[in-house]
Amino acid sequence: MKQEIHFVTGKGGVGKSVLAASLALKKSQEGKNTLLVELGDQSFFKDFFNLPQVGFQPVSIRPNLSLALWTGEACLQEYARHFIKVESLAKLFFENAVMKAFINVAPALPELAILGKVTSGPRKHGPPLPFDCIVVDAFATGHFIALLEAPKGMAEAVQFGPMGEQSRSIDAHIRNPEICKYHVITLPEELPLKEASELIARLKNEFGVTAELIMNKMIEAPVSEQTLQEVQAENSDLSKFAEYLDGHIRRQNQMWHQAQGLSSQVTRVPLYFESSAWALVEKAAEVLK
Repeated sequence: MKQEIHFVTGKGGVGKSVLAASLALKKSQEGKNTLLVELGDQSFFKDFFNLPQVGFQPVSIRPNLSLALWTGEACLQEYARHFIKVESLAKLFFENAVMKAFINVAPALPELAILGKVTSGPRKHGPPLPFDCIVVDAFATGHFIALLEAPKGMAEAVQFGPMGEQSRSIDAHIRNPEICKYHVITLPEELPLKEASELIARLKNEFGVTAELIMNKMIEAPVSEQTLQEVQAENSDLSKFAEYLDGHIRRQNQMWHQAQGLSSQVTRVPLYFESSAWALVEKAAEVLK
């Protein structure tokens, strides 16, 4: 089975991590051995799912579903140890002051190490990553573009040798629609949708990839527009709530109409009122494509 790689991104606060977990759960329910990856130093899912620990090595959290937390430095160290083999040499490589300084200041090296690990399966290069599907809860919009730009930038800076070769390979794979899928999350609000629109355009223009747009937290009121307007005629607290709800749904419909023109694949996810993390993730998984 060809490995699928899904990147989930969007403006901060739009529900990106929850929908990344929902997408990963959906893939696992389809029978695919799936890895959900967090990027950075802190795990959101540790507290969200009330897990004892989340670290670099994948841990199983549901049938067919594992979770890992990756930093660029950890990915780079694993990659080096895979090829150096001798632990003492690997420690010498990473624990000297010159190398530490280089890793800290080298532009795009952590991002390159992350994408190198994410794409190591289809590229058949690096430590084994035995999963049918990888869902990356990626950085928010600006940092996500920097992540994707890293391989091309490194390939231009290092045009010869293994680093240049691997950078070009990573760059080619993240642009391959047969391998990598992109999901941009937004809310039915003007600023998040504007940022999502700009991100989708950059992904298309700079990387040649088409992203799915997912509009999250759509209010689905079980009453008709006519009923809302009739209630507003009353002089009560309920009429004020009906007025608010009517206005919100009108703005939400405008955002949804705009979203239709931004991507060939647009998905709406309702606003769920769930106190259980897994119940929320399971409900969202049911509507994702």
